[in-house]
Amino acid sequence: MIRLFSDLRRLVPVLFSLFILASCNDDQAEQKPPQKNANTVTATPIAGNSTARAPSNTKFVPLGSGFDFYVLSLSWSPTWCLENDPSGRSQQCAVENSHGFIVHGLWPQNERGYPEFCRTREPDRVPDALGRTLFDIMPSMGLIGHEWRKHGSCSGLSQKDYFAVLRAARERVSIPASLQTVRSQQRTSAADIETRLTTANPGLQANAIAVGCSAGQVEEVRICFTKDLGFRACGEIDRGGCKMKNLSLPATP
Repeated sequence: MIRLFSDLRRLVPVLFSLFILASCNDDQAEQKPPQKNANTVTATPIAGNSTARAPSNTKFVPLGSGFDFYVLSLSWSPTWCLENDPSGRSQQCAVENSHGFIVHGLWPQNERGYPEFCRTREPDRVPDALGRTLFDIMPSMGLIGHEWRKHGSCSGLSQKDYFAVLRAARERVSIPASLQTVRSQQRTSAADIETRLTTANPGLQANAIAVGCSAGQVEEVRICFTKDLGFRACGEIDRGGCKMKNLSLPATP
């Protein structure tokens, strides 16, 4: 009996030490930081962009699937309006809105070619409540709906996530002051437009951007992004850009 009591006295410190160790492990497990979703990536902070709104409601940029990279197309609105709505009756072309570059679309792209009009469980129609949140950068429900059906449906994302990435891509690009307000028509070149944009956006190289032109006028700019919205080279897009040395840049309203 005396021997049993002595053995128990020796076990008490051991059991107490094991209890303390288990408690510490539980505390460490509770303090472990949460894991990020594997399908999202932290958005890159945008600095010095006077034309883009601060990132709105997305802490993370959803990652698309089924393609290689994105092309952000920015349309020079004054050129489109001269050809399609010279009287300024639409929201895009109204004088009081004074649009310069607007988002034409964010296009999932492959190294060669691109997917379009993909099957998706999402509806074809973009709800007004979602579309109208984009009017500051994409001022047309018709354009928003078309871009979703043709391009967004191939992103592997929901409508909400696709348009969140579209906005984040636009906010990634800083538009220099010389391309924000153009008070009178300018003569320029595709190379000059590219230089202005690459200078304003550190990390954006000439092989990641292409200027589009039509009838001697600047029509749009295409900028290539990785899926997590880093600038990247895109040979096929770059080679297809306008090479004209004498272009018209119509004035903003």
